[in-house]
Amino acid sequence: MLERFLVGTFSDADRMVNAVAPLRAAGVSIHDLFTPYPVHGLDQALGLRRTRLPLVTLLMGAVGLGFAIVFQYYTAVFDWPLDVGGKPDNVTLAFVPISFELTVLIGGLATVGAFLLRTRLYPGKREQLPVHGVTNNVFAIVVHAPSEGDSESRVRQIFKDGGAETIEELEGEL
Repeated sequence: MLERFLVGTFSDADRMVNAVAPLRAAGVSIHDLFTPYPVHGLDQALGLRRTRLPLVTLLMGAVGLGFAIVFQYYTAVFDWPLDVGGKPDNVTLAFVPISFELTVLIGGLATVGAFLLRTRLYPGKREQLPVHGVTNNVFAIVVHAPSEGDSESRVRQIFKDGGAETIEELEGEL
């Protein structure tokens, strides 16, 4: 079953952000917003939670650090002990550069991987833009079209009051 959407397009970011609050107050389910560049204050207007991506970075960085220390200790003490100038096998200062590098590498790669998985961006995925020009100079709000006729006219009125230039109805997957 294909979903129905209403798409309101705006000429500037302020009008779009100002139209979000009345839509949320009316209980309209906002599917997505499309902007050609990041818009400050949009997260607060939508009521979005902070991302948990830094937690992934921290946890996987700790895993990378743990792996680096254990691997270097195992290599230097058990697998291939070398007597270098009478120094002990487990000199932790020698482990610092590799430990730092693996912490950053594994934390960074895990962050990129988690971001791509969460946003469902994978190689070969085609873009699905609701209206022409949305990546150039058009701002768009995509809402789930209400099933009742009265609610749909109310959503259209909110779009008009917010300064929408066009209001279109789409069917399909976005």
